[in-house]
Parts: sequence; structure tokens; C-alpha cells
Amino acid sequence: MSFLEKALRVIPVGAGYAVWTGIGILGTTLLGIFLFNESMDIVRLVCISLIAIGIMGLKVLGPQ
Repeated sequence: MSFLEKALRVIPVGAGYAVWTGIGILGTTLLGIFLFNESMDIVRLVCISLIAIGIMGLKVLGPQ
């Protein structure tokens, strides 16, 4: 939470929240795949990739 608070000093709240939740989604899903042997089908991987691309897009295309 401390890192989120520091990040929100320089980026908009909407982008910060989107990145924060996106990282949580990615982390939880990847841990489920690798630690709990959840399925790693193509649909799941494509969806995870779209979330990661969205996070990168917010960083690259966001206010400079």
C-alpha cells in the first residue's frame, strides 16, 4: 500500500488503481498456474497477456 500511495503522487488515481489491480490479477493467476497446477490453456494465456499489455499501455501512453 505504501508503494501505491507513493505512485499516486505522480500518476492519476485511475491509472494507478488499474495497474495495482492488474498486477494483482497477473500475480494471482500465475501463482495458480505454477503452484497449484491450474490449467494453462491458450485462452487463459491470451487473457493474461491482454492484461499485461493494458498495464504496459497505461505506463507508456499515460501522461509524461
